[in-house]
Amino acid sequence: MIISKNIKVYAFVGPSGTGKSYRAQYVANENNISYIIDDGLFIKDNEVIAGSSAKKAPTKIETVKHALFQKPEEKKEIQMAIRKYKPDAIMILGTSDSMVYKIAENLGLPEVSKIIHIDEIATEEEMETARRIRVTEGKHVIPVPTFEIKKDFSGYIIDPLQIFKSKGIGKAPYVSEKSIIRPTFSYMGNFTISDQVFRQIIEYLAYKTPAIDRLAKMRITKYDEGPTIYMEVIVVYGYNIIESIKDFREKCIKEIDKLTAMNIREMEIVARGIKLKEE
Repeated sequence: MIISKNIKVYAFVGPSGTGKSYRAQYVANENNISYIIDDGLFIKDNEVIAGSSAKKAPTKIETVKHALFQKPEEKKEIQMAIRKYKPDAIMILGTSDSMVYKIAENLGLPEVSKIIHIDEIATEEEMETARRIRVTEGKHVIPVPTFEIKKDFSGYIIDPLQIFKSKGIGKAPYVSEKSIIRPTFSYMGNFTISDQVFRQIIEYLAYKTPAIDRLAKMRITKYDEGPTIYMEVIVVYGYNIIESIKDFREKCIKEIDKLTAMNIREMEIVARGIKLKEE
């Protein structure tokens, strides 16, 4: 069943690791397209409006299945967003012509009317550089700013990537921000971060915070999108308890994010007792 016959469907095709996601927004911009479907995400300009990235999948096979929207719930979410936003045009990214045809079919989109291949806009040298980075460093690009996807990639190494491209004299330059991630399965296998790591980070921060005497208790519950942390602390007499705990919480979240790349789903801090200053 076709969602809407009025949508013009484009495709941007190239082998895995040749720089499609890196160039996706530029190609879309050149063709006056505001909506992109890439690896399970439905993107409008620089905003993720539906879906979740296939790059989170634990294996490469699962990544492909997710990118093709084979599960009914994944397909339904994207279809609902398409009906809501009513795009005039959509660009689908894929590794082959048959892949983008299948994505369009699975989502109930009209037939692909135009296919743009990566070798039409990138040199062989540029594609080879992209392949080398993918293989040796395990880096992937997602065509949205880091703040858009960070919460969905807890534990993955994420870096922002800003692109500035001149279009010539008298024309506005192309400016965009993307995100670089390193999916764990691609180069290091599955990994976990021990609860002791979080405890050591927090204990160190407590030691460096004058208003906090010590960490009394901590409990960690882990979820796919990141851990929740509950802790009880002993505060030092003479400090504003509410403000001190608020500041300490912000420090903990910031430092854990910096050192582990983990997104803290929730952090609750309770003042369990007060430490009197020694004379």
